[in-house]
Amino acid sequence: MTRQSAGIAVGLAGVVAAAALAPAALAQDDAGAHAGLPAAAPGAVGMSADALDRIAPAMQAYVDDGRLAAVMTMVARRGQVVHWEAVGTRDTAAGDPLERDDIFRIYSMTKPVTSVAVMILVEEGKVALDDPLSKFVPEFAGVQVLTDAGDRVAADGPITVEHLLTHTSGLTYGFFGDSAVDRLYNQANPLARAEGLDDFARRVAELPLIASPGTRWNYSVSTDILGRVVEAASGQAFDAFVAARILGPLGMDDTAFWVPAEKRGRFMANYAKVGGRLVVADSPVDGQYTRPPAFPSGGGGLTSTASDYIRFAQMLLEGGSLDGVRILAPETVAQMRANHLPDALVPIDLGTFLSPGYGFGLGFAVMVDAAASPEPDHDGVFRWAGAANTFFWIDPEAELVGMVWTQFTPFAAYDLEREFQTLVYEAIE
Repeated sequence: MTRQSAGIAVGLAGVVAAAALAPAALAQDDAGAHAGLPAAAPGAVGMSADALDRIAPAMQAYVDDGRLAAVMTMVARRGQVVHWEAVGTRDTAAGDPLERDDIFRIYSMTKPVTSVAVMILVEEGKVALDDPLSKFVPEFAGVQVLTDAGDRVAADGPITVEHLLTHTSGLTYGFFGDSAVDRLYNQANPLARAEGLDDFARRVAELPLIASPGTRWNYSVSTDILGRVVEAASGQAFDAFVAARILGPLGMDDTAFWVPAEKRGRFMANYAKVGGRLVVADSPVDGQYTRPPAFPSGGGGLTSTASDYIRFAQMLLEGGSLDGVRILAPETVAQMRANHLPDALVPIDLGTFLSPGYGFGLGFAVMVDAAASPEPDHDGVFRWAGAANTFFWIDPEAELVGMVWTQFTPFAAYDLEREFQTLVYEAIE
């Protein structure tokens, strides 16, 4: 899930001003971390080095006052990285400083990746946006809605692939609301109990909808169900398809659904506040992401690095291709980053995470009414985030990608992303 007002981040003790880093140093630090894209001096792409210098100290403040353990920030403009910093500690117990290319749980930033996988199959004619979900998961035929009176009645129509991509399917998560359907999801807990994507989809199909498809925007397990659609349509395991068609071609070598032993020295702990102190909520040594999952979650299962994800984001900014590798056609990417919600469902509501003015495209939030937003956004910006407070946004007009990542729960606990984004836009000359 993810995005704006919910900023949050962490820091690290040694802050090196971005302006002081030559492009070569940005691209390759002492640990050998590569920025993922070419590096440039800020002035070469119309940004102020002095203004970008203000980012690291602002993020360090979140570390110094104990709000966060560490924060990683990255900015690319016109396909070149002009800022990449890490402040704070990856593991407070060990005292290990966060390195720029450390690995993070990106949770719902997995959703855009899954959505791209679906759209690859749309381009190949194996999936259509108006296909009913039951074509790929037969158990979803004849879906029912739970009424306020507690009755199950037939939905007004089938769930389609587009409903899943836009979170208008009538599905839910359970932990974002307290409706009768949410409570049923919490009792069934399919995300924790399923033994595979096919089993997960069947378990969800047994639950009623919160509303008829297409009538309500509701953040949900829709994108996890899309993982099963990818499997059924491609004949390939979902994680294998993602690796072969997206991660491999883009050179996202550190992005996966779990972190193997040889990479755990670069895996940041996930933190929470208990009694005013930061404590480890998920260990990088033996936690949830240190072993293969029961099934790959298309809604929130990936781990990644900034240098990997910036390549994915830049591919979207460049209309579906990067470094001569085409993932999607430009027309498909344009379709994804256009709002697909009717006026009655705009703006979407995710509490403090998103400012007003956002609709939803095929996989991420899309700004459609910047006049309604206090953020430094303008129409056409699209974005999403992850539950442990990893944020990204893409600005086609400014040719800009910004990312601020930490590992902390709950989501949107601080205003980190808003502060970071403001500093980035102030650096544009």
